[in-house]
Amino acid sequence: MSAGDAPPAEANGNVPDEVPEDDRPHPTSGLDDVVHQKARLGILAVLAETEKADFTYLKKLLQLTDGNLGRHIEVLAGSGLVHVEKGYAGKRPRTWVTITRAGRRALDEEMAAIRELLRRFESGGAG
Repeated sequence: MSAGDAPPAEANGNVPDEVPEDDRPHPTSGLDDVVHQKARLGILAVLAETEKADFTYLKKLLQLTDGNLGRHIEVLAGSGLVHVEKGYAGKRPRTWVTITRAGRRALDEEMAAIRELLRRFESGGAG
């Protein structure tokens, strides 16, 4: 495969429309365990809207404890989905979190899988 060729559709979880729907993977197979967890999905969604948020803002908005939010940010950062920057605002230590390109892509893919799951659910089944 040359650099300009796209990978096979199956490699990125997308299946061509020509494949009968009954033979396609279920939409839940497209959910990413790192992204799908409620708090992490919330963090990515907020960051997609705001570009950058500080720890306190995320904590209050998502109603998480310091330790819980910190752990979820660690998981997202370890997966390359967010970038963490520590610094000061005046003399007060601050932690800012930004979503990365990979984070936006992962969030987009997660939302596409959720939309497909919803579409199937609302249509009453696989078809």
